[in-house]
Amino acid sequence: MEKTYVIGALLLVAVTCGCSSRGGSAAGGALGGAAIGAGAYEYNAYRQMQQLDQDYKTGKMNKQEYEIRKNQIEKGSLFQK
Repeated sequence: MEKTYVIGALLLVAVTCGCSSRGGSAAGGALGGAAIGAGAYEYNAYRQMQQLDQDYKTGKMNKQEYEIRKNQIEKGSLFQK
């Protein structure tokens, strides 16, 4: 949950800086778009981890499958560790 706040704060700063000047508007827009994209990607990784944990707890996969999939998700994420 803390990571979501960090991403939100970074997005807010990027949008605010981008709106402060005409020249910064394009850069701020690009930065804001990148931040939104990264936030959406991280949220998807978070959801995948939640689903993975649930599948493991209900017995839909064994420990080895769980560890393999967990490592795959963590490699593609900045915050999932």
